[in-house]
Amino acid sequence: MSRRITLLVGVLLMLLTSACGGSSTPMATIRVGSKEFTEQLILGEMYALLLEEAGFKVERELALGGSPALQEALVTDQIDLYPEYTGTGLVMVLKLPVNTDPQQVYETVAEGYRTTFNLVWLDPAPMNNTYVLVMTQQDSARYGIKTISDMVAQASQLTMAGTVEFANREDGLPGLKRVYGDFEFERYIPIEPDLKYRALVEGEADVITGFGTDGQISAFNLAALEDDKQMYPPYQVAPVVRQEIMDAHPEIRDVLNELAPLLTDETMRRLNNEVSSNKREPADVAKEFLVQQGLIDAK
Repeated sequence: MSRRITLLVGVLLMLLTSACGGSSTPMATIRVGSKEFTEQLILGEMYALLLEEAGFKVERELALGGSPALQEALVTDQIDLYPEYTGTGLVMVLKLPVNTDPQQVYETVAEGYRTTFNLVWLDPAPMNNTYVLVMTQQDSARYGIKTISDMVAQASQLTMAGTVEFANREDGLPGLKRVYGDFEFERYIPIEPDLKYRALVEGEADVITGFGTDGQISAFNLAALEDDKQMYPPYQVAPVVRQEIMDAHPEIRDVLNELAPLLTDETMRRLNNEVSSNKREPADVAKEFLVQQGLIDAK
């Protein structure tokens, strides 16, 4: 009798599982990566939350490092997608000349990644997180520095704080010297991305590397130096996805592309500032924004 009951329960469970569309088609898992600074953590969380809302399981592989680490993780099948910037793809990954036209840069990068790496660029956001060099308003006025050319002329008197990556990448210090002429700072202090603005406002550095969407620029009323020789290409952000994942789950395109037009400079500065100045968690900021935009349910 007990064996019959056991068999009957097993059959009922199998029927119930089948009726509910159960384990015969396991939910796909998408591995979402990001770089290690504030904006990337927010964007990575947004991608993850949107995918979860669409029914995917998500493994978060956030804060993996800089661009080389994320690119390597993508092409070696360690992650499935991550947010990348068009200018980074153009100059650092594809090693192509600088172009200042946003549409041309996007098209060049999308085609280059497709043919070289079998990777797909989804829609870019309107935000432009290009590199900027930043000073306090007081130091900008004291030295009479409003442009990068002005800064280069007095570089030997200045201390710069920036990431190790900026000191070595083609659109960092090497690119500045190529475009603006050879120069040396009195000191270059390698620093973690989240500590740059503290170093500036506390007087440990005269100039720092920043990004166009950094919330601290507005929060601290800082001076962003004009790129008067137009060195920097546009840095619009977009998800970069392995082609195999797109082939298996083409719906990912619509899920993530819905976010792109909402990410303007103003919006991204505000979200970044919630983390960098107000000390909120990137995941909380990302979720709050997506709920407000009606892209995910509040849970």
